[in-house]
Amino acid sequence: MKLSKRLQQLDQMVTTPYQHIWDCCCDHGLLGMTLLARSAAPNIHFVDIVPELMLQLNSKLTQFFPHSTSTWASHCIDVKKLPLMQYPLAESEKHLVIIAGVGGDLMTEFIEGICVNNPNLNIDFLLCPVHHQFSLRAKLITLNFSLLDEVLLEENQRFYEMLLVSSNATQGDKISPIGDKIWHSDSVEQRTVINNYLVKTLKHYQRIQQDHSAQAERAIEHYQAQANKLNAIKSSK
Repeated sequence: MKLSKRLQQLDQMVTTPYQHIWDCCCDHGLLGMTLLARSAAPNIHFVDIVPELMLQLNSKLTQFFPHSTSTWASHCIDVKKLPLMQYPLAESEKHLVIIAGVGGDLMTEFIEGICVNNPNLNIDFLLCPVHHQFSLRAKLITLNFSLLDEVLLEENQRFYEMLLVSSNATQGDKISPIGDKIWHSDSVEQRTVINNYLVKTLKHYQRIQQDHSAQAERAIEHYQAQANKLNAIKSSK
């Protein structure tokens, strides 16, 4: 299975032992199958709401993973209705819910629904929204989530923020409205990615600001401050 750069990065961010991993909006199931192939968790779940996709995926899983050391299951359901409570965990065990390939607003709906339906569970989420990252981060902050890891990646001239977060506020660091670690670089290539992403994002919110969007104004304030910080670092070198 040849994974895109984005899916490879998501796979690499799954390092903590989980009892159940849920690959939501899984499409053709490439990420979940990669996790299944390396036995990333004892139980791998594939979730999508499109019946045709799930039928095709079931056929592939049956064909290619007849003797997998991990158990797999498919669920043709709304992500908000993940049946997490049907899989009791020991106190030290956790679920990981992966949601990628959808916008931040829809992702927010999914996360809120999962949390409402499972108020007593400690759940990690691995998120990769295709847009609306600022509003997603704002909601995660409101929900009192904590940050475990975050990555900024460019693929095919598109930028992706990837966030590994916990529903437990004490598990990690505070979530920044625009990110923290994603602005750090250790190579010229990554500095270029960061600068291009910042310029593109500022332009986006400046266009939205014309509609007198309060959220756009807040976003511009945060991103402009980050731009000023990066420019100051450049000037000091």
